[in-house]
Amino acid sequence: MKLGVNGLGRIGKLLLWNHVARGHFNELVVNIGRDVGTSMNDLAASIERDSTYGRLTTYLNGFRGGRVIEELDEQTGRMQINGIPVTILRTARNPKEIGWRDHEVNLVVDTTGAFRDPGSDADEPRGSLRGHIAAGASKVILSAPFKIKAKGLEMPDDAITTVMGINDDEFLPTVHSIVSAASCTTTCLSYMMKPLLERIGADNLLSASMVTVHAATGSQQVLDRLPGAGASDLRKNRSILNNIILTTTGAAKALGQVIPEMRNIGFIAESVRIPTATGSLIILVINIHDEPGLPTQRDYINSIYREYSRHNPYLVFSDEQNVSSDMIGYPKAATVIEGSETHTRTASIRVNIAKATNADISGDHDPIIEVPVTQAVIYGWYDNELGSYTHMLTDLTWKIAETMV
Repeated sequence: MKLGVNGLGRIGKLLLWNHVARGHFNELVVNIGRDVGTSMNDLAASIERDSTYGRLTTYLNGFRGGRVIEELDEQTGRMQINGIPVTILRTARNPKEIGWRDHEVNLVVDTTGAFRDPGSDADEPRGSLRGHIAAGASKVILSAPFKIKAKGLEMPDDAITTVMGINDDEFLPTVHSIVSAASCTTTCLSYMMKPLLERIGADNLLSASMVTVHAATGSQQVLDRLPGAGASDLRKNRSILNNIILTTTGAAKALGQVIPEMRNIGFIAESVRIPTATGSLIILVINIHDEPGLPTQRDYINSIYREYSRHNPYLVFSDEQNVSSDMIGYPKAATVIEGSETHTRTASIRVNIAKATNADISGDHDPIIEVPVTQAVIYGWYDNELGSYTHMLTDLTWKIAETMV
């Protein structure tokens, strides 16, 4: 079976690394829609070298090295990477014009981030996810969260958001043709929330908030530049090399698509970009309604994650003292819980029933009840590129491919 990949940015390139390492597919067809450098040698050099993760040959063979990109053909755009044929398409940018049908590609992963609306028509002038299907693909995986542009429109029936190990069993081969693999942050957050929901229960979670301290992404500027006409967020045009930048994240909304119970819990998600290449951190704060017999202290919270990690390989519980660079390339870990930094504090919150219920309650004194609430702070690391997200995207790609054979 052949796999199509649209885009060769950070995720597309690292997805290619994963698939030539695993050898699941007998051929890969990668669309970049333009020429690169002066020859195929320049393109091969860009694939083989990475400023964050080193050389592809080291990734595949360790200290033994050895050449892994061979047999470059300028005319056909073909090369061999680790023995697997890879064809590079260099003409079409609009998905509906990519020659998937001619290359017998049925499964495509779109890593460009340019096409995120699952409801957009295949004939959308600027391109759409459904354009891949019009071009011959049967199923499309998006390496980003869905974003429906038109207000009030519901998610199409044939589209679904999944995170491997959380809700991938909800993917139905006969129903779903467009699949979002969410985002790196949503993936990490899913593995921080799911164990708590299963053990403590959604009814006992009063509220939650998170901040992702996130590494730089390709959408940010190396040096300051003028914002475009109509731009409202001037920080997006400031240098990521020199600044901590406040921004936004859609992790809370996407999490509700992956874990529906979260829709009933008050949740706030924020993002801070920092000048590192990869290795990010979620700081999760939850408020738990204590009930008689419900243990919610630090050791109990850690025990939930420790036990969950024993049967789900995507969650790692760590008693070590980690820093962000320890996460670079950490294989398959959606989340690494920093157990030594879990903190809890229990206190009683005084609630005025009359004000809370807007009820007319007579009496000399307002009726007050005390509600015991535990606040917990939990830290979860993730490699937002290769280690966490792209490894799991590779697993999802192969899972869907197996249903198509």
